Amino acid sequence: MSDKPVENPAVEAAPSETAVEAPATAATTEAVPDVVETPAAAAAPAEEAKPVEESAAVPAAVAEEKPAETPAVAPTAAVEEAPVETATETSAITPIQALYTAAKEHGHPEVWGVTLADPATDVPSQIIFQKYLNANDGNLDKAKDQLLKTLAWRAKTKPLELLARAYNSEKFSGLGYVTSYTAEGTYDPAAPETKEVFTWNVYGNTKSIDQTFGDLQEFLNWRVALMELALQELLLATATKTITTDYDPYKIFQVHDYKSISFLRQSPHVKAASTETIKVFAQNYPELLKEKFFVNVPVIMGFVYAFMKLLVAAKTIKKFHPMSNGVNLAGEFSDSSIKGLGQRLPTEYGGKAGELKALGKETQIEAEPVAKVEEAVAVSTA
Repeated sequence: MSDKPVENPAVEAAPSETAVEAPATAATTEAVPDVVETPAAAAAPAEEAKPVEESAAVPAAVAEEKPAETPAVAPTAAVEEAPVETATETSAITPIQALYTAAKEHGHPEVWGVTLADPATDVPSQIIFQKYLNANDGNLDKAKDQLLKTLAWRAKTKPLELLARAYNSEKFSGLGYVTSYTAEGTYDPAAPETKEVFTWNVYGNTKSIDQTFGDLQEFLNWRVALMELALQELLLATATKTITTDYDPYKIFQVHDYKSISFLRQSPHVKAASTETIKVFAQNYPELLKEKFFVNVPVIMGFVYAFMKLLVAAKTIKKFHPMSNGVNLAGEFSDSSIKGLGQRLPTEYGGKAGELKALGKETQIEAEPVAKVEEAVAVSTA
């Protein structure tokens, strides 16, 4: 990457996404086999055929007519009444099917806008369950635990309803955007590599620390809504291509812009928001981060990034790219499967497509009160 490592000083500081990544498990953990075998039941011994004279199926008169030296032979019917019991193999179940079973037992039907169904036939559901396995290095027990916690959280928090809500313009306008890019004019679900989704957190546009971060739950609601907006752009609900442990194109680029930030010494409100955001995203949005760029970060804060390397999993830290100048961001995508992606980025980040506020989608923002609009106009014309 182009710039030397520097700090990610504000709200979703590392290990934040892990704030879109689940906590990494030990690298030495072995993946659960694709098939979990259930031991077959032990075979029961076959019941011995009864002597003919003890069988009710043979009339006494017939038995008496037979010579004494003739061996008694049980009729076929008598043998069939005592069949030899053979062991039966229990149907094997894959880890993905095990997660589906756990999700059904929990009852909440949705994750990231995907209505969960049988992953054997439903690709979007397969993607969801595989991501939870990937996030936990194939450990089924850990993946199940994380999935169930996500389902409980979504049932309580209702993120899709948060996405439909409008947020205070004074607190959140201009702080978060989503953009997406495709290689062709029409996106082909069979080639998910040809679409890229970006979230942009522009905390330098914060008007008031106390207003934006003072109400922790309101901030979290807005931040979750922005993530759900990005997930809608990812089009998981209509995906047609499955993922594996090594192949997963359904991930998001994140850019955190700290230009003009005046609160490098974080207030208690900012620290609380950062801590809780990390916790919520790590638990409920695993394996969704492709790369994360911290731009316009003062070089003097580089020592913090170096310290961060000691705390964050190696596979996650490789996805973090601090940059002192945001204009250099466009140059980071020269090898993208989308030709000319860098040039299609906002001008603030080295692209040629126009300003971010004109290109990006925001969460729903409440209209400013008429009185405030008139006051702003009066000030601008004074």
